[in-house]
Amino acid sequence: MADLERVRRWADALIALHLDPSWSFGFDNAKKRAGLCNFTAKRITVSRYLAARYEDDDIHQILLHEVAHALAGPRAGHGPRWKNVASDLGYDGKRTHDGEIADELAPWVGTCPSGHTHYRYREPTRPLACGLCSRGFSRAHLITWDRREITAAARRRAAAAAAHGPRASPPPAGVAVTR
Repeated sequence: MADLERVRRWADALIALHLDPSWSFGFDNAKKRAGLCNFTAKRITVSRYLAARYEDDDIHQILLHEVAHALAGPRAGHGPRWKNVASDLGYDGKRTHDGEIADELAPWVGTCPSGHTHYRYREPTRPLACGLCSRGFSRAHLITWDRREITAAARRRAAAAAAHGPRASPPPAGVAVTR
């Protein structure tokens, strides 16, 4: 699993190597999206929750993906220009990640009649059908949603795991950590 301080060093090095000094790096609180390139703020971010779950190679690919966006420009999307830039950087992944999400922080948990589990971070506002059971919308595959309480303690545990990695336990209460 990736160490967040190491991820920061990799990101800073890639930015220094490929982008102008106005670009910066940071972690965000995304639960499903692995990385983001914000052209307005000239900032690349990676989800602290997901970075703590992924292997080093996966995180490196996410960083290359986002740096490719910064180099290709805001209008390139995931089109041919972005693909060429990404390939030149050494990116060999896909357009989006298909790894874990921070599902323990999703307050809405849904189940289809076949038992597939789905997670949402916002309350579903319309009926949704299971995409694993049916290609299109089908009432036979409607998802039933339940709200679960995400406690402050659960959020702290997820943040601690992201800050310290899944193998390390957070410092004991009352112990200050200097970084």
